[in-house]
Amino acid sequence: MIQRIFELALAILLMILLIPLFIIISIFILLSDGFPIIFWSKRYGKNNIFFMMPKFRTMKKNTPNLATHLLNDKDHIINSLRFIRKYSIDEIPQIYNIIIGNMTFIGPRPALFNQSDLIKMRVKLNIHKMKPGITGYAQINGRDQISLDEKVKLESYYMENKNILINIKIIYLTIIKVIKKDNIKH
Repeated sequence: MIQRIFELALAILLMILLIPLFIIISIFILLSDGFPIIFWSKRYGKNNIFFMMPKFRTMKKNTPNLATHLLNDKDHIINSLRFIRKYSIDEIPQIYNIIIGNMTFIGPRPALFNQSDLIKMRVKLNIHKMKPGITGYAQINGRDQISLDEKVKLESYYMENKNILINIKIIYLTIIKVIKKDNIKH
């Protein structure tokens, strides 16, 4: 309960503080490729319940709804918006999901509706019982560069060892990796 109150307060504060950035990015997306500004992705959440996750749209309108590693990003990412993906700015609207309660700041990244292999692997280890996060232990340990097996092992490790110190480490390393653009395919 305390964690939820803290996350809710922090998420609301971040949303308010980031309004100017939202406006600037929205204008940039609009001028680069028109509407929509936000892409709503169908994801699996806690207990494999579907929810819609927003991201700033950086891909062309006709892009298939697949995991990034399955796409040839040169054909799909809008060139003028690459920096938004490189620095994970496209993830900022997910703060909305924290406010409504179907995501957290730290947890396994929510699976796309069509990532059946990942979903099955998570169910075997009960990872699906965790609320998904904007960042997580797998993201600081390889992100787009690790296999699904490794990702699930890292998520399982986090689930079994979750504490305030590991969460602080994840937040710190997430910031460092985003700034350095480490392990980002796109």
